[in-house]
Amino acid sequence: MTHVITQPAPSSAPPSAGPRSKRAWRPILIGWSFILPNFVGFALFTLIPMLAAFALAFLDWDSYSTPEWVGLKNFQRLLSDENFHVALRNTLFYAAGHIPLTLIVALGLAMALNRKIRGVQFFRTAAFFPYITSLVAVAVVWNMLFNPTAGPINQALEAIGIAHPPRWVASTDWAMPAVIVTSVWRDMGYYMVLYLAGLQTIPNEYYEAARVDGANAWQRFWSVTLPCLRPTTFFVLVMLTIQSFKVLDLIVVMTDGGPGRSTLVLAQLVYREGITEGHFGYSSAIALVLFVIVLTVTVVQFRLNERRSA
Repeated sequence: MTHVITQPAPSSAPPSAGPRSKRAWRPILIGWSFILPNFVGFALFTLIPMLAAFALAFLDWDSYSTPEWVGLKNFQRLLSDENFHVALRNTLFYAAGHIPLTLIVALGLAMALNRKIRGVQFFRTAAFFPYITSLVAVAVVWNMLFNPTAGPINQALEAIGIAHPPRWVASTDWAMPAVIVTSVWRDMGYYMVLYLAGLQTIPNEYYEAARVDGANAWQRFWSVTLPCLRPTTFFVLVMLTIQSFKVLDLIVVMTDGGPGRSTLVLAQLVYREGITEGHFGYSSAIALVLFVIVLTVTVVQFRLNERRSA
């Protein structure tokens, strides 16, 4: 007898994957629902204005007439614009003073307040408080302190024997140092908090091993603390660099770019040329140059950090 084994015919339609497909898409849609509001806000208020400013750098436009393509004319104007040269020098001078001073003071405060002492929370709060204080209030108070005739700072200098103290914000030579001091005082608390977080992640075993090896306090700081704080220092350095090159608000309130042009910076020149004078194309060209400078410095910092970490 012959047995015939029959096999079921293959189904022409694959099994439905509808429910499984819906389950796979659900977490993706949930994720997009969380990031979409932030992305829309970033696109509307940051990305699109940046692209528009990039395009305006090659146009001549005063917001009333039709934009006119001028190519590199706005950038050629930068080469002969004395205000741009002065603003660039002042910006570099401000960054050269603000970045290292803020970093050093913030690190020193963090190390001083990273101890178990009575009232340490109060001192941490007091050091951080200037950062959350109204910038206008900070500028007004420091202008009063730097008053050349009735300010407490000059009165204290005269009391210790300095007959002719600086005129600070009223002097073309001392206005920018006064702004730098004020800026360091305002920003040090924020970066102190970052350094405190970094210091509290360093294991105590490292310091104990260094003490066993006979290392003194300076050697422990140089060989243990600084290497362990390298990631924090890199982040602080990058943030301080970006903040220093785009400084505007404090200078506008304290000196408004004066006396003369002694505190005129690139961000303020962008505002003056664009908002005050209505030269939006030229203002965008200055902003684009500022962006390239900050981007270049930041990329160099990342490269150097990669080499040191390798």
